[in-house]
Amino acid sequence: MRRGGVSCSGASVIALALLVVVPILVLLAAWRQQEWATWQHLMDTVLLRLIGNTLFLMVGVAIGVSLLGITLAWCMATLEFPGRRWLQWAVLLPMAMPAYVLAFVLVDLLDYAGPIQTQVRAWWPAFPGFSARHPLWVVVTLSLVLYPYVYMLARLAFQAQGRAVLEQARILGDGPLRAFFKVALPMARPGIAAGLALALMETLADFGAVSVFNFDTFTTAIYKSWYGLFNLQAAAQLASLLLLFVLVSLWLERRGRRRARFSELGGRQIMRVRPRFAWGISVFAFAVLFMAFLLPVSRLLYWVVGTGIEGLDSRFVSLIWRTFLLGAMAASLILVLAGWLAWVKRHQPSRVVSGSVQLATLGYALPGSVLAVGIMVSFSAVEAWLDQWGVSIPLAGGLAALVLAYVVRFLAVAFGPVENALQQVRPSLVEAARTLGASASEVGRRVYLPMMLPGLFTALLLVGIDVMKEMPATLLLRPFGWDTLAVRIYELTAEGEWQRAAAPSLTLVLLGLVPVIVLSRRR
Repeated sequence: MRRGGVSCSGASVIALALLVVVPILVLLAAWRQQEWATWQHLMDTVLLRLIGNTLFLMVGVAIGVSLLGITLAWCMATLEFPGRRWLQWAVLLPMAMPAYVLAFVLVDLLDYAGPIQTQVRAWWPAFPGFSARHPLWVVVTLSLVLYPYVYMLARLAFQAQGRAVLEQARILGDGPLRAFFKVALPMARPGIAAGLALALMETLADFGAVSVFNFDTFTTAIYKSWYGLFNLQAAAQLASLLLLFVLVSLWLERRGRRRARFSELGGRQIMRVRPRFAWGISVFAFAVLFMAFLLPVSRLLYWVVGTGIEGLDSRFVSLIWRTFLLGAMAASLILVLAGWLAWVKRHQPSRVVSGSVQLATLGYALPGSVLAVGIMVSFSAVEAWLDQWGVSIPLAGGLAALVLAYVVRFLAVAFGPVENALQQVRPSLVEAARTLGASASEVGRRVYLPMMLPGLFTALLLVGIDVMKEMPATLLLRPFGWDTLAVRIYELTAEGEWQRAAAPSLTLVLLGLVPVIVLSRRR
């Protein structure tokens, strides 16, 4: 059925796209009302520092994730060394580590009174010490957590490169290092740019890690404007400024993928290297894995064992239940919406539908704090409009606002696996089933569902874990009494209660391991 040239299903896709566009438009509209006093205070105190810190963080993390991700990807894809078979999937484990968890573990270990500096002073009494909250440690923390984004896509790109191209470069006199920079790296640039853009968007969206290090960025400023100054308008304007950095990341990602056709499919070439160099690669890969995953997990286990069952009470159980319930609810809803988007895009291809799908899946680029402010302003405006008509519906402080933020932010996470799973079902299979007399429901049950089930399961896991780990949106939009593990971690780390935060942190890490293991096995 069509109305005005657009089918009902196409109209529903447009409606989903509006869910992403409306919060952005609301943030931009916030500039109509100038908060001059607040902005004068911000400019005199923190605004320039916010911009400088954000730029420093983006540049530092871009360098860090590129060095770690590209180096590990090249070694895993092309070189033979001891432990390569298990290290190539083990280096993905830091994806399960929330940045804010690694942050407070590193602060505890590296603090002046922490075990590392204490031991160094025992060996060297004249050791001057260093600050555990130096901005460089923020870059190190985010780089260790986010490098798997670059590693996954760069490794796939290196594996897909033709063996003949690298052999020709070697025949022309280029050594392995020169051939890497002249041939392999330029050909893998689209995948590297895509992974780098994801890492930068996660950097801009981070709130927990920068809070632990007392490193002011736009996300912390938005929170302080909202809960400290009680000025939602100023928070909206700060969120709109953060959008500028997001747009730059998106532009870099699009620019880096312009030459995506330059990669060449071919067989892998695993090269043997000298034993010393091979063992050096093994030590480097294990060192990264140790710093990003094994060390923080060991510290969390040490705290949990040391505190015993203290803190593992009914409140902790309720935190796990609410975290799981929010993750299950949001993931189920997002999976249905992502499946509908993929279905409409496949069966009703048009410019309007394709453009709407791109807009609907743009939400992952929006930080949770930005979405929270945009949704809160939108719901507050709707509440005020309804009050004029004598209708009182509490929207801004309800569960609907939080679930909507999850849907907008993580719809793209589910759409990728669902669309790929749908592409596995070839039209010829469907036509053959219909020719044999199968009804539409039977085709869906016996053809689509079995072939799409792995992709649907992967999407459900990815979205569920992302929702459970999401801190800024949950912290700003959660209804009263709906604290989650992420919120509890923030509250405890804000008070310096590292040991009490260990149990919820370890629970989140263990939950995050599930999709990482699934992804590594599928790859």
